[in-house]
Amino acid sequence: MKWDLGKLSKKWKGAGNYQYALLVLVLGALLMLLPTGRGRENPPAGDGTSQTEPFELERFERRLEDTLSHVEGAGQVRVMLTMDSGSRQIVAQDQERDREGAGSSTVVTVSQGGGKQDVAVLQTLAPQFRGALVVCPGGKDPVVRLGITQALSALTGLRADQIAVCTGTK
Repeated sequence: MKWDLGKLSKKWKGAGNYQYALLVLVLGALLMLLPTGRGRENPPAGDGTSQTEPFELERFERRLEDTLSHVEGAGQVRVMLTMDSGSRQIVAQDQERDREGAGSSTVVTVSQGGGKQDVAVLQTLAPQFRGALVVCPGGKDPVVRLGITQALSALTGLRADQIAVCTGTK
């Protein structure tokens, strides 16, 4: 298909008062054709909030063990984490003050339909770890120790002095 810009510009000028409405319609149609980023695997959430699964320490330790076991020279890794606090959620609150300055606050809830109501969560805070112990056969090797320490530090936010890597049996 060959476009003749001369004819197209004449038709555009001939549209008169409707040329801006036509432009809006064309742009709207183009925007509707753009991908939204939603895949078929992830159905959209009903209320637009993202539901996060609760933090489970044992599951997190197993994932760390599986991942750290792939560090070259480490061998089968066992991980134990201690926590200062678990994951927390900050919920939305409605605060009211009366004329005397006394205040009250109520937790904001969102209706889920069917009589269900959920608390409106503003933010979920990650757990705070206190320390980590890693036991593996390759724990004597300083290169392995450094790799494991750096990996645990990156994944948990712990400092190097809060991570102990010990030699264990195979």
